[in-house]
Amino acid sequence: MATEPRPTRKRVASSDRVSVLYDVPGPKAQLRNTLLTVLVVLVVLFAAYVMVTKLGEKNQLASELWTPFLRGDVWINLILPGLLNTLSAAAVAAVIAVPFGFVFGIGRLSENAWIRRSAGAVVELFRAIPLLIMIFAVMFGGSAVFGLTVTPFTAVVIGLVLYNGSVLAEIVRAGILSIPRGQAEAALAVGLRRSQVMRMILLPQAVTVMMPAIVAQLVVLLKDTALGFIVSFEDLLNAGARVLPSNFNNIIPAVIVIAIIYIIINMAVGAIATWLEIRSRRSRKTTAQPIARPGSPTAVEGSLTGTAP
Repeated sequence: MATEPRPTRKRVASSDRVSVLYDVPGPKAQLRNTLLTVLVVLVVLFAAYVMVTKLGEKNQLASELWTPFLRGDVWINLILPGLLNTLSAAAVAAVIAVPFGFVFGIGRLSENAWIRRSAGAVVELFRAIPLLIMIFAVMFGGSAVFGLTVTPFTAVVIGLVLYNGSVLAEIVRAGILSIPRGQAEAALAVGLRRSQVMRMILLPQAVTVMMPAIVAQLVVLLKDTALGFIVSFEDLLNAGARVLPSNFNNIIPAVIVIAIIYIIINMAVGAIATWLEIRSRRSRKTTAQPIARPGSPTAVEGSLTGTAP
């Protein structure tokens, strides 16, 4: 008598198991990475031991220096407002920088030479200016040149948008170029306009390809809010490295606590990125591979028209 086959567990697609940040290494690479990991862990543990010993000798880790972090008023009046300002500036900048990147990234692939060159000039200009200088210029240049009153929050957001939006534009361009060229040519051959090809064929696939690099850049954007110290922006770093130590004389414990908060936030963003990347790859099929951030050896060259803009 025939028996029904035993139910088998559905295999997870390999693309669902791939990390957002790197490809799965082979056996030799895994062994090499394991040895290097053990070596690095030993070095880090030794360095941590030396650091803790030296700080202990100088009474920088005394219990009274950590007691301010057990007080509710310190968190309510200093740390949490700084954290809120950091997250607010990062959120507003990200909401503006991502569309900025898509507009100028697609503009760099335009067949119109004026649009292509103008978008390229904007992207290259703001990528070349250090973010710290850009924030300072927006803050004090706005009042000196245009007579405008620019708040520290506005200066930080504008600087983050211009710099990170320009980097995101290169990510968008690389993501679109990573799609096999034959797909665009086939779509054009059946009568679709270039705008339709971009909207219906290339962008849906490119978003999946670009997700790891976009999220990595957004993490950088979040950390870059700390550069607002140049204009006295009251963010998390300002609260932890300036205000707290000036009141409690505990610079080392304060910096450690603030660093832990930053790590937790960035790990949460990375976890969300992994979930979004897996979800998007399940719903969209593409032959293109995730792209690297601009400047890496794996960056894609070329353009939709076959020539680099």
